[in-house]
Amino acid sequence: MSILLNGKPGEKALLMGNEALVRGAYEAGLDFASCYPGTPSSEVSTLLFGLQKKADFYMEFATNEKVATEAAAGAALAGLKSMTALKHVGLNVAADPLGTLSYMGVRGAMVIYNADDPGMFSSQNEQDNRYFAQLFNVPMFEPSNAQEMKDMTVAAFALSQELGMPVIVRSTTRVAHMRGPVVFGPVSPAKKQTYFERAPKDLVSLPANARVMHVRLLERMKNAAETSEKSPFNRVEGEGTLGVITSSASVPYVLDAIRDLGLSGKVATYCLGMTWPLPEKGLARFLSGKSKVLVVEELEPWLENAVKAVAQAHGLNMPIRGKGTAGLLTRLSEYDPALVRAAIAEYFEVEDIFPDKVDASDCPPLPVRPPSLCAGCPHRMTYYAAKKAAEGLDVIFPNDIGCYTLGFMPPLQMADTVLCMGASVSVPAGLGYAVRESGQKILAFIGDSTFFHSGMTGLVHAVFNNHKFTLVILDNQITAMTGHQPSPAMDPQAADGNLTPVDIEAVARGLGVKHVQVVRPTNLKKTTAAIREALEYDGLSVIIAREPCPLSVKRHLGKQKAVKFAVDQEKCTKCRACISTFACPAFFVDNETIRIDPTLCAGCAVCVQVCPAHAIKPAKAD
Repeated sequence: MSILLNGKPGEKALLMGNEALVRGAYEAGLDFASCYPGTPSSEVSTLLFGLQKKADFYMEFATNEKVATEAAAGAALAGLKSMTALKHVGLNVAADPLGTLSYMGVRGAMVIYNADDPGMFSSQNEQDNRYFAQLFNVPMFEPSNAQEMKDMTVAAFALSQELGMPVIVRSTTRVAHMRGPVVFGPVSPAKKQTYFERAPKDLVSLPANARVMHVRLLERMKNAAETSEKSPFNRVEGEGTLGVITSSASVPYVLDAIRDLGLSGKVATYCLGMTWPLPEKGLARFLSGKSKVLVVEELEPWLENAVKAVAQAHGLNMPIRGKGTAGLLTRLSEYDPALVRAAIAEYFEVEDIFPDKVDASDCPPLPVRPPSLCAGCPHRMTYYAAKKAAEGLDVIFPNDIGCYTLGFMPPLQMADTVLCMGASVSVPAGLGYAVRESGQKILAFIGDSTFFHSGMTGLVHAVFNNHKFTLVILDNQITAMTGHQPSPAMDPQAADGNLTPVDIEAVARGLGVKHVQVVRPTNLKKTTAAIREALEYDGLSVIIAREPCPLSVKRHLGKQKAVKFAVDQEKCTKCRACISTFACPAFFVDNETIRIDPTLCAGCAVCVQVCPAHAIKPAKAD
């Protein structure tokens, strides 16, 4: 059994931040969880799904974050302790229910785990979701290490139950994926089930009821502010007439910098863990007597502006700086220890005695390795066939969010627009209207999980409004990009008794699409012909390119194609079509000789169809 379930109170373990959050939810007595995976929060949903068989909670993967939030809300409205976990752009999708759920409140407890992504390691933007807590009047905790991830999750459930409202635990990529020691606490028993008590005036958000709900919401936030004032997660480290106010991943950077710069005893640090509502009285006490204050936070000046407002309201007059300090504390990307140390040294006018980065000018440059679709990835096959099908035509390629977004990279270059999940099915509505007289055609791409997430509504829109474009649904039967979580289109062999796969072809036809074809992208000739036929069809057409992700097949079904392929050097003309047009990463050049790395070859045999010299054959067994 996992240490996350059998760890005893007082026992210590080295955990990833996301693992610590799962342990915190378990300690709090989690009953129900519903999530859609999104990095950097994905480990939470994957862990919950895997642990539920040995724990007292139930976890399900939702089709999108809105559905997940509404499902978790349903459990909490009935009196259970529920949770959803999502990435920052996932909260955009969930914003609709959250904006009203804060009015309604909950009867049990509900925690929303939100993971922001400064630096956009796996995201299309780096928005700062602390504004959502403020916008919707939802209390928020911001852990800075693994122990706090666990402890604040427990506290968030307790506060949610006490106040009868949802609570956000917000982390960043660095906090979610760091590892640190965590001391376990006691585990509260799960409630498992309850009985729903009807109270329409409290739970039906008609205007007449919502006006009363709003009054109650503001009262709950008033109580939450009192909790924030006395929260042990809002603490002062050190003392001095100089001050730093910080939160989240920046906390350890600041504390280390103060020690390293010899500022101990001169600089006090207010480390904020419960950041909404902010502890206004505590901040005012901290600011009082300070000669100057620096606010260190990643992304937007959310905390900086609030601190300045507190100072003004309490008649405190001292320099308060944050963004723009030394040109280092920017609104871009994530911070690091050296950057924070340099900013503190500059602002408090001390020498940053630490050496500059090691001079590596005499070292050869590291090889550039751009992200690439895996060897044997069916998306590469589909893109290659689509590019062949589009030859001689002027085609626009709207694309979507998933590992298949890497089709943007050369030599495939099959992405002209990428906006957000599901947009590749909706953007063609306006795009098609705009270019209707130009002769351009539209060939859009979306993954199976993304199609169920938010592509179906766009397809209904296209049917209803008679839009003309071709949609290719890249069905690899799994949610691959975030770690191979289940997709509604998953292979029935990989589904257990609690999951029922959904037939995408039946869905497309049920939504009213007349021209629907299912192809296996491993057959380039048939796939190319099907896509060309769809492009020439006078109306809306859907191609379902169905081939399982080879990594998922190996991981979940324990299967791997045994046949590997190699280049017949006597037949190879060194045209490099396998590299320059197909670009499978299993191919490499060794002293002008084209070879296939057997450790990467997935045995898909598509390169056999690509090679014009027919120089690729099954490798001889060792």
